[in-house]
Amino acid sequence: MDWEKTIIQFKSFLKLEKSLSPNSISAYETDIRKLVTFFEMNKQTTSPIHVSFEDLKNFLEWINQFGLNERSQARIISGLKAFFKYLLLEDLIEKDPSGLLESPRLGRKLPEVLSIIEIDKIISAIDLSLPEGQRNKAIIETLYSCGLRVSELVNLKISNLYFNDGFVRVTGKGDKERLVPIGSKAMKEIRLYFEDRNMLSKIDKSSENIVFLNRRGKQLSRITIFDFIKKLAIKAEIKKNISPHTFRHSFATHLIEGGADLRAVQEMLGHESITTTEIYTHLDREYLRDAIIRFHPRS
Repeated sequence: MDWEKTIIQFKSFLKLEKSLSPNSISAYETDIRKLVTFFEMNKQTTSPIHVSFEDLKNFLEWINQFGLNERSQARIISGLKAFFKYLLLEDLIEKDPSGLLESPRLGRKLPEVLSIIEIDKIISAIDLSLPEGQRNKAIIETLYSCGLRVSELVNLKISNLYFNDGFVRVTGKGDKERLVPIGSKAMKEIRLYFEDRNMLSKIDKSSENIVFLNRRGKQLSRITIFDFIKKLAIKAEIKKNISPHTFRHSFATHLIEGGADLRAVQEMLGHESITTTEIYTHLDREYLRDAIIRFHPRS
């Protein structure tokens, strides 16, 4: 059994059975191909079904030489475990060689969060005299108002804007759709942007229903969003490491700090597990103390 065929079948399994996004599937494939590269460099002709625990140990020692941090190592081990679990489920192997692999212990890393003042500074740094100025302002307001992932933002459709009801429909991980409330400020900036959008000389046929477009009338790339947000953060003199996801983190944190229900925030973010949403409860002790005093029946 060769690696190429097995990897293709594994990717199909992740897509059809696990409903993973293309980005997640690509990450798994990258991890498995690192193992293939290891065997090739060591001139080993080991097939996927003949990989041993010793092989995996040697592989991990090899990647450790490249100075990967603990989080990266843990992700690779997770990818290996998923791959060999798949082989086990398909009865291609009798014993999982990755079963005894231990991931490095990771502390829970809190996401970078912007204050409301910092968000206002970034928005104020947008030059509205530029052709893309109003579009960029609408993008920032939408990211912060709805807590969208960047992939959800670039794929947002005009037909999924329900401004009369105050909602947008977004397609998240695993092609799962959800309705997310949108604030009046974001709706106002999108409407203003549509005036510029309607002035585009040409709109690509495949992008006619896409909300945010580039100057050539085509769907924006994720890289474009990352790039202009980085530049805005520098212009606004924000020292934090900013990305589109920072606005999603800030959205969730500000809601929870304001007293929003954790389950409601989970629903808006599109998290499958409440434990993923709980990372945003990194509130100061005084806030937690006040919450207990206010709401606990024995206080």
